[in-house]
Amino acid sequence: MTDFTTDELISVCISRQIEDGEVLAQGIATPLVAAGYILAKCTHAPNVMFASAIGQSLCQDWAPLGLARIESLWLDKAIVGFGFVRAATEVLPRLAPKEFFRPAQMDRRGNFNNIALGENYARPRMRLPGTGGIPDVTTFSSEIYLYVPRHSRVTFVPRLDFLSGMGHHPQRTLGEGPRYLITDLGQFDFADGVMRITSIHPGETLDRIRAKTGFPVDAAPDCRETEPPTAEELRLLREEIDPLGVRRLELLGGAARKEAMREILEREDAL
Repeated sequence: MTDFTTDELISVCISRQIEDGEVLAQGIATPLVAAGYILAKCTHAPNVMFASAIGQSLCQDWAPLGLARIESLWLDKAIVGFGFVRAATEVLPRLAPKEFFRPAQMDRRGNFNNIALGENYARPRMRLPGTGGIPDVTTFSSEIYLYVPRHSRVTFVPRLDFLSGMGHHPQRTLGEGPRYLITDLGQFDFADGVMRITSIHPGETLDRIRAKTGFPVDAAPDCRETEPPTAEELRLLREEIDPLGVRRLELLGGAARKEAMREILEREDAL
């Protein structure tokens, strides 16, 4: 298959990291992850369960992605609901879910920052969305997975401005650092606690990945080309899981993102 988009490849790669029977935690505004989780449910992992920060609930069933009615994806399907604080401090530690986080900044050991860019916290260059439950979860979890839709030196930096997500940090006493990272350029692991390239997406090169990473990055001895989506994976994504194309919003910015959101809302008859 060659007629796939980058957002489809990322969601498919996320899906392939899921094992049947797992509990999968999803944060807010992460449609690439949601699409990947549901794709796994529809293919090789029918017994997964979803723990959603959007609905603060636990679900077995799913619904197609949307913008205006995103809550129906989880709230309408909830087996049980719980508050955010209880979810982060009680429920998630007991369920030990697998979760994909999206770093705004990340160093070579998988420590990451979603607080602010710039060293002055009171007057940063950019205020980021914030940590949510990241500092609670990443300090003890052994199921930390990461994704970066737009690979660049802005995200992959030698030194973080702030630390909100714990990676392979020398002060870690519980859990493990990140196991896996997917970007729009390739897939990575953290052999010996350091980010390493394991596969390169079709059409990309090792030199391009290194040029867009703000620290040295090695390739695994068996580094290969990323396996493309199958025809059935693409059909499920396009026709059943995300026919509106909500997942592509994470790769867009500025006017293109605004136009795509308007198009999706019009198709949902929400304007």
